[in-house]
Amino acid sequence: MTHTLRALAVGTVSAIGALLIAGSALAADPLMERARELFKPLPASIPVVKDNAVTREKIELGKMLFFEPRLSASGIFSCNSCHNLGLGGVDGLETSVGHGWQKGPRNSPTVLNAVLNVAQFWDGRAEDLKAQAKGPIQAGVEMNSTPDRVMAVLTSIPAYTARFADAFPNEKQPVTFDNVAKAIEAFEATLTTPASPFDQFLEGKADALTDAQKAGLTLFMDKGCSACHNGVNVGGQDYFPFGVVEKPGAEILPPGDKGRFTVTKTADDEYVFRSPTLRNVALTAPYFHSGKVWDLRQAVAVMGSSQLGAKLSEQEIDQITAFLHSLTGQQPRVEYPLLPASLPATPQPMLR
Repeated sequence: MTHTLRALAVGTVSAIGALLIAGSALAADPLMERARELFKPLPASIPVVKDNAVTREKIELGKMLFFEPRLSASGIFSCNSCHNLGLGGVDGLETSVGHGWQKGPRNSPTVLNAVLNVAQFWDGRAEDLKAQAKGPIQAGVEMNSTPDRVMAVLTSIPAYTARFADAFPNEKQPVTFDNVAKAIEAFEATLTTPASPFDQFLEGKADALTDAQKAGLTLFMDKGCSACHNGVNVGGQDYFPFGVVEKPGAEILPPGDKGRFTVTKTADDEYVFRSPTLRNVALTAPYFHSGKVWDLRQAVAVMGSSQLGAKLSEQEIDQITAFLHSLTGQQPRVEYPLLPASLPATPQPMLR
């Protein structure tokens, strides 16, 4: 064997040995292995959407409709108004403001990674993003429009009718309210935020989390936070009472909003809400369905006492909060679409 080949062989063996050692170290990391049993990293690809093939044409149309203010009666509000993609998919308000500057009843949940939730809205009344998209458009306190008005707007603009024909080929009447919802859902399915430090940790990068974040992750699991906030979306998969151990005060839990009870009419569902995803939670203040808590540390303390019956120490609050910051992923980079101009036949804005 020549000197060059011998050196190459030794180098190869050394590299393989290093990989085996690294692999053994990762396999021996008990925190990582424990976390993998409860959580999954976000997929890098677009999730499969039930009964709605996500095509490039549908995504592009959905993006236009997501930013389209003429879907609202006033011509002012769009989906992005309450789910601002530059602000973590929320509007940063206690509760959203809609038609006629009315104040809505609940805080706006983030649209980022919402495709991975079991259902939509705080009370889960929409089974998927298609159903969710239809709600705000028609709600008087939000966009205050109707399916007929939406159709009148879109069919009056040839550029939109062409886009619908491309997105929904072989349909005799592609411009429908159902297809509006499907296009918006297809676009929203792309709004995922992979590669957070926590995702990288789950994928084997042991130093992706700081020591404080690892301590917070341990507390998150040991204290019981992961009982409601687990899985790929770190929440969003089930419904729980707000105040399992001790109900928060009325300033945080308004007595008039009984949560899922309004959907099921079942007494056991009073003050029950869908657990929100905690992904990007550091970007989505204020917190809870009431939007009454603006500080993430305070939200952690409230959840400790209300849900777990635990008075967390200042250090524990700091560590759990540090872990929650590790859930901020790569934000979707969305180029603002150029929307086609209105024509004389396009319904005019209704400001009242």
